[in-house]
Amino acid sequence: MYRIGQEEVDELKKVIEGGTLFRVGSPYLAVENFEKEWAGTIGADYALCVNGGTSALIGGLVGLGIGPGDEVIVPGYTFMASAIAVLAVGAIPVIAETDGTLTIDPESVEDRISEHTRAIMPVHMMGFPSDMEQLTEIATRHDLLILEDACQADGGSYKGRRLGTWGDAGAFSFNDFKIITAGDAGCVVTDKREVYERALIYHDGGASFRPYAEDLSTPPFIGVQNRVGELIGAVLRAQLRRLDGILADLRRVKKQFSSILKENSSLQFIESNDPEGDCGTTVGLRFPDETTARTFAGAGGVNGNLPIDTGKHVYVNWEPILEKRGAHHPALNPFNLPQNAGLNMEYSKDMCPQTLEILKTTVFIPMNPDWTPQELEARAEACIKAGRDL
Repeated sequence: MYRIGQEEVDELKKVIEGGTLFRVGSPYLAVENFEKEWAGTIGADYALCVNGGTSALIGGLVGLGIGPGDEVIVPGYTFMASAIAVLAVGAIPVIAETDGTLTIDPESVEDRISEHTRAIMPVHMMGFPSDMEQLTEIATRHDLLILEDACQADGGSYKGRRLGTWGDAGAFSFNDFKIITAGDAGCVVTDKREVYERALIYHDGGASFRPYAEDLSTPPFIGVQNRVGELIGAVLRAQLRRLDGILADLRRVKKQFSSILKENSSLQFIESNDPEGDCGTTVGLRFPDETTARTFAGAGGVNGNLPIDTGKHVYVNWEPILEKRGAHHPALNPFNLPQNAGLNMEYSKDMCPQTLEILKTTVFIPMNPDWTPQELEARAEACIKAGRDL
């Protein structure tokens, strides 16, 4: 969480004084208004607020009609939720390499496409944009769908277009570790009415009884309970008004920090698919080997970390998936379903060696939008010294 304060308190007060915390029937319409405002900000026709980023990914896959018999390609560097969402709809995640941008490698995606592949899930990790032009071209050529996992890239963009709107659908997260937050929440966006309706029905097991049911062209089916209440919507509306300011300051700080390092050191920066669209949360540096990377990251004042150490974001640690425990009951486990027989579910810890090497030799330096000039310069000077001491 970067910024929170009186604006959020004021929005919460309006909801509480309205007397209804459930989104249906609320006079304040906090969730509904946030959905409209988020869609307008991102540039999508439809937005559906849900209770987390994982729910947003699942809702997007449901909306796209992904299910048993389908493969979905995901990167080996992402939170396990990207793969969990695929299994949640009965499909099989196929794990692809990450390239030097710390996003999914388009060449690896091509290599993993089979007759069963239905979709690609690029993940904009750490606010780094994936190569959406190349991925869109691949998807078009192979008649595949794209669900963008923009859970770590709220408000980011690629070539002037907001992340989450390049694909057929996009998913966002607003938990406490994201650019804007309500503690925990998420959102699905799409330009396709059918995708939106299917996600809407799925996210609310009571969809058949809601006022919007009569406007649906999709017959209601059995869903779950991934709704959010008005308190979440209230906080998100206030947070959304902060979004562009947070991004502007993150990008400014990252640009200034990077400029100081480039002018005063020989440190090597990671590649970027779009430096201007990058959210600015993180500076990535590349080193010749893991030992050098760890020495640099641990130097005084650097405050660096290696992505290989994040654990949950590295595919080798996705034990439930690697061991094919895809559901609480064997009969519901996608790995056991007859429709998935013959799909690519051969996992091993060494199946993405390029990804592991990149994660071991990269150091992340987190940025802070509220750094003073003195704090920024001190952090940069620490990195310059650490680089010279290698």
